[in-house]
Formats: sequence, C-alpha cells, structure tokens
Amino acid sequence: MVEPMSREERDAGNRKIKIGFLVLVAASPPLITLLGDPTVVQLAVAAGGGLLLGLLVVWYLGRLASEFTAGSRRLR
Repeated sequence: MVEPMSREERDAGNRKIKIGFLVLVAASPPLITLLGDPTVVQLAVAAGGGLLLGLLVVWYLGRLASEFTAGSRRLR
C-alpha cells in the first residue's frame, strides 16, 4: 500500500517543479532569439528577460498554489 508523502518529499518535489518551470521559461527567449542571428548584447538581454519572466511565473504559480493548499487545509 502506498503511504502519504512526507513534508520533505513534497517540498523536494515542489522545488523540482519550480526549477523545471524556471529553466523552461528562462531558456525560451534566448533560444528564439538565436533564430534571428542576434548580437551578444541582444542574446544577453533575451536571457536576462527570460530569467526575470521565469522568476515571475514561478512566484505567481507559487502564490496561486499556496492559496489552493491553504484552502484545503482549512477544511480538515
């Protein structure tokens, strides 16, 4: 029988998901920029913008998820 996840396992899984989203969103703008033969400055700006966008997405999804999990804990 499968036992419930411990808090440590849940935190580790959430951290992996956050890193995955961050890498996916942060890597997309520089890769798309490479299609247009960019300069080094343009590539760096795309990478910085992608990182900022990735951090924003992870922060937003974290807040959204905490609202749902906080609501389910109140019902117990």
